[in-house]
Amino acid sequence: MWWAWPFLPALVLLSELSVVRVQTAPCQTCRKLTESFIKGLEITANKNFGGGNTAWEEEKLAKYARSETRLLEIVEAACEKADFECNQLLEQIEDQVETWWFHRQQEAPDLSEWLCIEELRLCCPPGRFGPDCKECLSSPDGVCGGLGRCEGEGTRLGDGECVCDPGYSGHLCQSCADGYYREKSSNNSIGACAACYHSCKKCAGPQHFQCLDCKPGWILHDNKCVDIDECGTELARCPSNTYCHNTEGAYECRGCDQACVGCMGSGPARCKKCSRGYKLKGAKCLDVNECSDRAIACPGLNEPVSMRRGPSTVTVLMDSLEETAYVLRTSLQLAQRRGSTLAAKGDMVFTAIFIGGVAAMAGYWLTEKGDLMLDGFMKGR
Repeated sequence: MWWAWPFLPALVLLSELSVVRVQTAPCQTCRKLTESFIKGLEITANKNFGGGNTAWEEEKLAKYARSETRLLEIVEAACEKADFECNQLLEQIEDQVETWWFHRQQEAPDLSEWLCIEELRLCCPPGRFGPDCKECLSSPDGVCGGLGRCEGEGTRLGDGECVCDPGYSGHLCQSCADGYYREKSSNNSIGACAACYHSCKKCAGPQHFQCLDCKPGWILHDNKCVDIDECGTELARCPSNTYCHNTEGAYECRGCDQACVGCMGSGPARCKKCSRGYKLKGAKCLDVNECSDRAIACPGLNEPVSMRRGPSTVTVLMDSLEETAYVLRTSLQLAQRRGSTLAAKGDMVFTAIFIGGVAAMAGYWLTEKGDLMLDGFMKGR
């Protein structure tokens, strides 16, 4: 427990972890840890004690080289603080690290091989895979013919199948994949696999007229792959209010114009039906001008002439007001000449006429000019 104190809180939390937990830790985490440990060895290899006495420094350095102090310095810097997997593994392999440091360095100088492969059994040697470290498929040219990688190689995982490099396929990656052909070699060796023309699935060479089979969306004609127009066949499947647009080897579904309800192409001239607010004019669905066509009932358009506002209406109202005022003044003067009785009756008649006139005009004089005319009439009386 000579170096466990920096990790004491984590050790308390992880005290119940079993050995099985250690055995299932990823191989790459163990390798990353050991690589960092080796870097720590290099950094601390030439520690300068600065004593000025060479013999004294060599003696101290020799003691420091295998000391617990140096080990603690390396371990503290082995994992980044944010690397949870590395720190977790490091806390669980305390005994193994201590054993290697004090007893196994000479006979097992490769820490990664000794710790990750032999002791923890998290990794496999190169060219092997899986829980039992079985051999990967290989040929004289190497694993997977030297043209791919073995799935799970170097770990206790994977199925050992070859994952071929681009352009290659087969059990040992010795065949050319679809879209590639075998180049001729000048020295009778097996040539490399090169790319066919982009529309060819199989070909005899790189030219567009050397196709032997075509990729989906193309059809073979005279050793050439011709694009299939899915939009002109029943192959295209586009949702409502979209139309089919042909592309090389495929097609796209694009949105119809806003003027359309369903369409056969782009623009307002390819509509199946016009959207609301649009009208077919010639071959296009064009916007309806509701204002000029009076498709929208605007306030005032259907009102009687007497209720419309404007210069002509004001003029009519002013003329009517002047005529009414003249009649009322004449009636008042006549009533006053006929005596008090008739004057009283005239006042009553005048009052009734005045009130009736004001009540009638109140329904019409809704503008500021109407109010001004009413005020003028009152003053004239």
